[in-house]
Amino acid sequence: MTSAARVADLSITYLSAGTAVHAVDGVSFSLAPGQCLGLVGESGSGKSTVGSALQGLLTREPHVRASGTIDIGGTRLDPVDDRGWGRVRGHQVTTVFQDPMASLDPLMTIGRMMDRVTGSREETIRWLQEVEIRKPEAVAVSYPHQLSGGMRQRVMIALALSRRPSVLIADEATTALDVGVQAQILTLLHRERERLGCAVIFITHDLGVASAMCDDVAVMHQGRIVEKNTATTVFTAPAHPYTRRLMASRITLTTDRARPVGEPESTVIASITENMSQATSPDVASRWESGAFTWGDLTPTRRTDSTGTVLQLADVTKSFPTGGIFKRQHTDVLHGVSFHVTDNESVALVGESGSGKSTILRIAAGLETVSSGTITTVDPAHIQVIFQDAGSSLTPWMTVRQLLTERLRNTPDGRSLTAGQTTVRIETALERVALPLSALDCRPGQLSGGQRQRVAIARAVVVPPRILLCDEPTSALDVSVACTVLNLLNVLRHTLGISILFVTHDLAAARIISDRVLVIENGRIVETVASGELQEAMTSPYGKGLLDAVLA
Repeated sequence: MTSAARVADLSITYLSAGTAVHAVDGVSFSLAPGQCLGLVGESGSGKSTVGSALQGLLTREPHVRASGTIDIGGTRLDPVDDRGWGRVRGHQVTTVFQDPMASLDPLMTIGRMMDRVTGSREETIRWLQEVEIRKPEAVAVSYPHQLSGGMRQRVMIALALSRRPSVLIADEATTALDVGVQAQILTLLHRERERLGCAVIFITHDLGVASAMCDDVAVMHQGRIVEKNTATTVFTAPAHPYTRRLMASRITLTTDRARPVGEPESTVIASITENMSQATSPDVASRWESGAFTWGDLTPTRRTDSTGTVLQLADVTKSFPTGGIFKRQHTDVLHGVSFHVTDNESVALVGESGSGKSTILRIAAGLETVSSGTITTVDPAHIQVIFQDAGSSLTPWMTVRQLLTERLRNTPDGRSLTAGQTTVRIETALERVALPLSALDCRPGQLSGGQRQRVAIARAVVVPPRILLCDEPTSALDVSVACTVLNLLNVLRHTLGISILFVTHDLAAARIISDRVLVIENGRIVETVASGELQEAMTSPYGKGLLDAVLA
């Protein structure tokens, strides 16, 4: 039987300013028709570069050198030579990317885009129905921005499958989706794979997704496949130390909440104990290293200026104007929302996209006003926000030193500091998030995603706030980096006396970081559950549905 895809001894090197970066080193695998192979690894492991090579995208990169061969359905191809790829790219090999908005033309309707591929509006409607889009005729005349994230991803799947490819590449195709939508997309991909018989290469850092979707899994680390086996074997009996480390970093609904998650970096607690030894027990660093550490070893710091409650919403509603340029209509987003956050408390707000959770965070941050009801907060100077995409929230032309200094100078205490005192404060902030002082002279683009998120946290705590508002801060991160961020937030919360409002669609992360979980559905808080009793105490149908959608 002819393989749907075969990769033989693929090596890829990027040349930049005289420096060679070896992104892929001797990767080989084959894929049978209808088979799903998961390429798993952290950012920088080389998995997306392999995906780009299988699409023939490296032929457009002048500073790429490659060796080895790629075979698609019997057609032998060179990774960097464009000959032959025109007959394969977009025909025998199609792709579903992580962000459909980056792939869909914002100036064209869905129908017009798909008609070019399917050949007719009738066929377009049929494919939209195939991917279970309700009211396909209405979607066909809609623009991408008028659809939800899950709907846009279904359109991308319809576009990719309408070519009836031999190989479908799903590159982090469910990473940014809510658990419920993610489960729907995975079910859809699995069904269409079986129906069409196309092979699927599923590129992901989400181990739960790989376990649910893939027949075989290849684990990549530093450009090499360090382990390849059936998904069952890889996830139940990992052989390679790196695979075992990845598995240890995976957070589930049964992960021990009392201890750091994953394989915690000792530098995090070392920097805390060095700079804030009065807030910890003397042997906390050794207990961290030995694995005996629990969050109870960090003595919470209660503020002397505490008033008990740092954020309170009472019967809050929020409407946004719609109806074109005249704004004569309104869409209700929040309906009578009431909750509070006390000193040193962490509260998670969980719900799917469109449930209203990010609107609540924006109201708490002072970025939106309420339509009715009341909101009571501490002084806005004592509120800080950490966003999902740290790269977008950090000024790209400023160094880390400049970013932290600017934040410090915008506070009453910071303006009175000398240059030497300012340096000490920003260096202490960087040490608190376990980043080397050499990072002070880097710009955001020179740092990894996890490092940028730590810089965002350092900027937020260079003057410790009363409450930290976190908007999906771990959803786009690798599992081990997400663990580091969650551990770091727990350490800072206990040692600096910070309250947290943690907005997320990840129930497992919410359970780890919070004391209470608020479940929001269609702009209403439908239940409040103690985090330690999440699985047992969840009673609302919506909350149970979110639990059921979490991948084991």
